Amino acid sequence: MPNLDKFDIGILEALQTDARASNVEIADKVNLSPSPCLRRIRNLEKSGVIRGYRADIDRKEVGLGLTVFVEIKVGQHSRENSDAQQAALIAMPEVTGAFLISGTADFLAEVVVEDLSAYERFLTEKLLVLPGIADIRSNFAIRTIKAGSPLKLPQR
Repeated sequence: MPNLDKFDIGILEALQTDARASNVEIADKVNLSPSPCLRRIRNLEKSGVIRGYRADIDRKEVGLGLTVFVEIKVGQHSRENSDAQQAALIAMPEVTGAFLISGTADFLAEVVVEDLSAYERFLTEKLLVLPGIADIRSNFAIRTIKAGSPLKLPQR
């Protein structure tokens, strides 16, 4: 992890608020001149702190009305099974987030699809056919209260 100072934290906060802000706007917010600010942004990108930029899309407005949190339990624990499950989850475009977790399940996946019929197809055609799956539990989101919020960054 790179050693982030108050300027880097300020840049990251500004970009989380508005990733389309110009370098001059960001530099002004963090009290730097544009050249050092741009150099810092490029370093944050190069080091992997900034992984990319994307639009925050309203799921419902594009026809993706169902969010499901899926708990997946594997039958036999091994490095090979874990790697295979992780690779499968990464490859599924319906999975918008996936986590290796502790507790009653091994993985937690956030799945976003059009509707219940689309989830049924996803479940039966993609998840249930994975080798080594012992149990799958689906938790349907009724309403989104908070999602995609900026990270609370440590202050320096």
